[in-house]
Amino acid sequence: GGRDMAILADEAGLSRYLRQAQGEVLVDHYVEGRELDVDAVCDAETVLIPGILEQVEPSGIHSGDSSAVYPPTGLSLDETSQVVEHTTSIARAFRVRGLVNVQFVISEGRAYVLEVNPRASRTVPFLSKVTGVPMVALATLAALGGSLPESGLCQPAGLYAVKAPVFSMAKLRAVDAILGPEMKSTGEAMGVARDLATAQYRAFLSTMDDLPADGAALCSIADGDKLEALPILRGLHGLGIRLFATEGTARLLRGAGIPAVPVAKLREGHPSVIDVIQSGEVHLVVNTVSVSRDGANPLRDGFEIRRASVERRIPCLTSLDTAGALVEALKGARRRSAWSVIALDEFATIQSGEPVRP
Repeated sequence: GGRDMAILADEAGLSRYLRQAQGEVLVDHYVEGRELDVDAVCDAETVLIPGILEQVEPSGIHSGDSSAVYPPTGLSLDETSQVVEHTTSIARAFRVRGLVNVQFVISEGRAYVLEVNPRASRTVPFLSKVTGVPMVALATLAALGGSLPESGLCQPAGLYAVKAPVFSMAKLRAVDAILGPEMKSTGEAMGVARDLATAQYRAFLSTMDDLPADGAALCSIADGDKLEALPILRGLHGLGIRLFATEGTARLLRGAGIPAVPVAKLREGHPSVIDVIQSGEVHLVVNTVSVSRDGANPLRDGFEIRRASVERRIPCLTSLDTAGALVEALKGARRRSAWSVIALDEFATIQSGEPVRP
């Protein structure tokens, strides 16, 4: 075995990685884009796709560690058709009898197949609950030689569902809370509503405590992420959340007219990033990764920030996509009650409603 998986942006980084590698190295081409998870049932000829899940986090983060949205919010009709056609062609080509999982990345309007798994996946229970399609029963029928009653994409309209990963980082002291290609989550939660913001809020609420209206967040953003982070941090400020920030991030915020309390990095004075986490002053940490000068490992400061937040049970977001989704969820929750419920018979009516077909 070699070193951990890594996404490398240039030739210099690849050279550094290879110098430290041991044994064989598997090289894949990384495609940046929106990642999709598709579960289908097939009887060797007929292919039924109960729904498509769109990951919130960028491609490169393991699908098991990513939040996901049903149905996809940014998928064009053409992109949807590509996904359905590719999934159908692959399942038929392999004469699958049962379940098949296909992962896609959408880049510049094209659907690229990342991997195909001829088995059940962790999203099957989620999709079965949301859509009302009895995927396991249908897959068993197909495996025993039966025929599926319908084919194609069948996404019930009028309902949004969000899958949020659950982690057990506090129980594993040496593990860094940063997300990447290797899966670290140990479970998942689900939020369902008639609108996306409420579904997102409910999913987040299942995995973390509610962020109080007068709460505070610690922000430590890598230089390469600062411009993308600015509207998200502005959104937190707009929600009434006080911001603590490390030097560079605080300077960025002040320049944009957003107040922030500066905190010192480790071994550079007090209060430090660890001080404000351990004192209980902050209720959320947003920390994106800076790499060390050899391009190999995250800086020690970032690791200490993430470990301290995990041990204090404070949510630590290492992806700006997740942070952006949380801001939108909180905005939606503040605008309307997040506690309205859908009766079970109404839920069943929605599930059996008019399917969405490309």
